Amino acid sequence: MARHAAEPAALPRARERGRRRAWIVAFRRYRAPYLFILPFFVLFAVFFLYPIGFSLSLSLHEWSGFGPARFVGLGNYRLLLRDELFWGSMLNATILFLIYVPAMTLLALVLASVLHSRYLRLQGLWRALIFLPNITSMVAAGYVFRLMLDTDSGLANRFLSFFGVSPIPWLDDIWWARISLGLLLVWAWLGWNTVIMLAGLQTIPPELLDAARVDGANAVQIFRRITVPLLRPQILFAVTLSIIGTYSLFTEPFVLTRGGPVQATTTPVYQVFTSTFEYAKVGYGAAMSYVYFAVIVVLTLFQFWALSRERPAGRGR
Repeated sequence: MARHAAEPAALPRARERGRRRAWIVAFRRYRAPYLFILPFFVLFAVFFLYPIGFSLSLSLHEWSGFGPARFVGLGNYRLLLRDELFWGSMLNATILFLIYVPAMTLLALVLASVLHSRYLRLQGLWRALIFLPNITSMVAAGYVFRLMLDTDSGLANRFLSFFGVSPIPWLDDIWWARISLGLLLVWAWLGWNTVIMLAGLQTIPPELLDAARVDGANAVQIFRRITVPLLRPQILFAVTLSIIGTYSLFTEPFVLTRGGPVQATTTPVYQVFTSTFEYAKVGYGAAMSYVYFAVIVVLTLFQFWALSRERPAGRGR
């Protein structure tokens, strides 16, 4: 009787030993592939997983970067909820988005339509020129824009003076600084959005456009009633990337405006940088970055949700 009672208890241990032995045999058999992919996982753990875990730990501490860290729990996050500077940077990013993204999206649509035209000569050259700002150093471009938009000696105000226009405080006024930053962003990212729209245009059947022309539709009607509706997934994708990119801005405001005037162009990432490295609030900056990360995750999930609602053409109503 005791023997029969001991047998069921020994079965799980035997199965566990069998699984462990099978795993060891499989590892010995396939250890070469595992060794080949091991460097990726080591680098991934060292340069990705460890910084994430370390920054999460930092967000629960008060630390200046030197000396011992003091555990404060969720104190940094509670303080962040009342931080007007951080939420002001969120508002600044939203205002920047409203200033430049609609204009840039419309320009990208128009430019993509022109570059896709069968009547345009040297299409490859024009496409390369449109995309060129996207591969230009943003630091160099920012300094050039800063020199051009200088209130006293900038090329922009000198050009406007020929038409009797008074000097514009491009970088010294709150709203003009936002507009100036928007101009730089349009210049830098217009080519990227044009490429996205152009890729979408190349998927539209030419027969559909020819049929619209036969029915008497002009170029504007074709663009408004056929091209734009069929490019809705590309437009949504470009706008979503612009949202994420706007909240991630750092180089452009750092070089062009230094976040001013009166922090009117301070973005969330710029605020994280300022709190962490200028005010030596490392733990608070880590908490700020995690809140910013949560915003990016929400925006990305919204992108997936919006794109999942797109139905392939020809699938009914």
